Amino acid sequence: MQALKISLSKPRDIADGVSVWEWCGSALAEGAEASNWFTNYLGKPSRLVRYNAESETRPVDPKYAAGEKIMFSDCYPFMLLSQGSLDALNKLLKEPIPINRFRPNILVDGCEPFSEDLWTGIRINNCTFQGVKLCDRCKVPTINQDTGVAGPEPSETLRQIRSDKVLRPNQKQQGKIYFGQNLVWKDNLSNGKVLKLGDPVFVMRKVNSAAEAAA
Repeated sequence: MQALKISLSKPRDIADGVSVWEWCGSALAEGAEASNWFTNYLGKPSRLVRYNAESETRPVDPKYAAGEKIMFSDCYPFMLLSQGSLDALNKLLKEPIPINRFRPNILVDGCEPFSEDLWTGIRINNCTFQGVKLCDRCKVPTINQDTGVAGPEPSETLRQIRSDKVLRPNQKQQGKIYFGQNLVWKDNLSNGKVLKLGDPVFVMRKVNSAAEAAA
């Protein structure tokens, strides 16, 4: 495929009928060139769209983060995972898997495995985040991101060590497995807020156990 270049200026066209999970609305269409590029690559009619914050609102689940908003991300704007947790999981798997199976946008290192379960307040550089709930996992981590082929792992192993039955035996059982922590941004929006590779992570608040963490 030829390189596709997208202008950072605001698109003029509107695309209707855009949906993510329960949300449905309109978005800014990035134009025919982008649509054709993705249609040719994916082999089915496709459009590239940009979230229109001026006309649309997609709230985070108010049960966990009332008043917070997201755009086209899954359910929360940030998901944090530790290298220690991945390493601990890989020791139990016959074939180790890469971090891209879990798609965190913040990966931390230097802590004990699954420490992030407990973090409810963290600071990275000059950015402050609130941990709002354990990240329950769908089937996507079972899909090899290079080949698109799915398998039973790591879900089968995670179910043995990271299910709500294991982590939260006295809570309502939902048949879920957890790996990582969902976060929301707690600073006022301003220029100059940047995360860089190697930034130190400061844990400001935490709970005592995964059973106490929101899920």
